[in-house]
Amino acid sequence: MNKAFTRETETEDDDDEAASPLLKLPPGGRNYMTPAGHARLLAEQEELIRGERPRVVEIVAWAASNGDRSENGDYLYGKKRLREIDRRIRFLNKRLENAQVVDPMAQGENAQIFFGATVTLRFDGEPEQTFAIVGIDETDATRGRISWISPLARALIKAREGDNLRFQTPAGIRDIDILSVRYLPLA
Repeated sequence: MNKAFTRETETEDDDDEAASPLLKLPPGGRNYMTPAGHARLLAEQEELIRGERPRVVEIVAWAASNGDRSENGDYLYGKKRLREIDRRIRFLNKRLENAQVVDPMAQGENAQIFFGATVTLRFDGEPEQTFAIVGIDETDATRGRISWISPLARALIKAREGDNLRFQTPAGIRDIDILSVRYLPLA
């Protein structure tokens, strides 16, 4: 089909947030993140703007100079990749624009759980588990990092070391013992 009859929409809302509801910020909320998470997003944005995008633009320009663009794979793939890069840059700009960097080390020896806390828990007498409460863009279950808007983190916020909580999970109510609360630098 001729490109003139296709429609490509690139709206400000067409970003990575639409792909996953887990990445959505609460309405009117700030995007809390640790200094390490903020640095990672800035580095990714910088690499896209200064590194990858110029390389792809160069390939697209070269492919366009070869003539017929309708069946030119380098040109078509390059244009698609440019749209993906631009979408990711817009997403990162929004995230960084709303970012509020919170250094966990500023909490000191606080025994109460807030953003940036590393918490050691025991669920219903099971082995201990350690979680760090981090920003939405920093979550990584394999490393024990949970988002501050996750149900578990919301249940833990403002609790103290030594507290016992009841937490509703899809499998039912579970008891949580808070064994320790620490504020460590997260890398």
